[in-house]
Amino acid sequence: MTRHAGLIAFLVLLGAGWGLTGVLAKFAVEAGYRPFGIIFWQLVVGAVVLGALTLSRGKGLPRTPRALGMYLFIALVGTILPNTTSYIALDHLPAGVMAIAIAAVPIFAFPIALVLGNERFQVLRLVGLVIGLIGVALLAGPEKSLPPGAAIWVPLALVAPFLYGLEGNVVAKLGTGGLNPIQLLFGASVLGACLTLPLALGSGSFIDPRVSWGIPEWSILGSSVIHAFVYSGYVWLVGRAGPSFAAQVSYLVTGFGVIWAMMLLGESYSTWVWAALGVMFLALFLVQPRESRLPDPAPPA
Repeated sequence: MTRHAGLIAFLVLLGAGWGLTGVLAKFAVEAGYRPFGIIFWQLVVGAVVLGALTLSRGKGLPRTPRALGMYLFIALVGTILPNTTSYIALDHLPAGVMAIAIAAVPIFAFPIALVLGNERFQVLRLVGLVIGLIGVALLAGPEKSLPPGAAIWVPLALVAPFLYGLEGNVVAKLGTGGLNPIQLLFGASVLGACLTLPLALGSGSFIDPRVSWGIPEWSILGSSVIHAFVYSGYVWLVGRAGPSFAAQVSYLVTGFGVIWAMMLLGESYSTWVWAALGVMFLALFLVQPRESRLPDPAPPA
């Protein structure tokens, strides 16, 4: 009983940390920092933290063609593409709404899993998928659900959960090539940093760390460090309690994301947004995996 309570407490801690990262990113975006500059430093910090964890466990960084292909896939589909679209959408949408949108990961993951043969069809989970789509409609449809003109950015906010759902299913289908999850994300962070540095420099969005540091700069560092440690904690929890239990963090990330946005950003939401949150939670309950027969997919970088 004590062990179970400890696992639940750790799950709550992970959800609180993950939910905070999106709100911290809002400070950076509102300060005028652009996606490639933010993503580059997130990947650098992630590479340092995850590299230290990898080396402390006596592991190296394999550089076989298959490993390099996995690093590239996770870097692009798990970080660079979803984070770029998320930061663009975050410039136009409340952070709490973005937290609700990210709850759509399991909703996208289920039909992708059916196409790839990772899951069998289940009527109850199909019902959850439909309910999730209703939640999205409540979020973007009613005229007064969001600030004027903001609803058109909701589809862009849904690109990230779609890509995360694709990422997990591809890794579950193909495996990790003998890499453990921390090695995989470490390699993806290193390769991703190499890819985004020229993009940040070429687009004029590179962030010079020698500038005077304020809330936006500390928020980038804080969100990067938090995410690296939360991801590592998630991997540990999957091994200790199983992927189905760990997947429940989705509820907590969304809930805490909304709470942090209200507390730190002073955001408030219409009745439609609260209704969308409730509907999305119901959809999550129905769509979440029911058994642990699949390999552990890598969470988003």
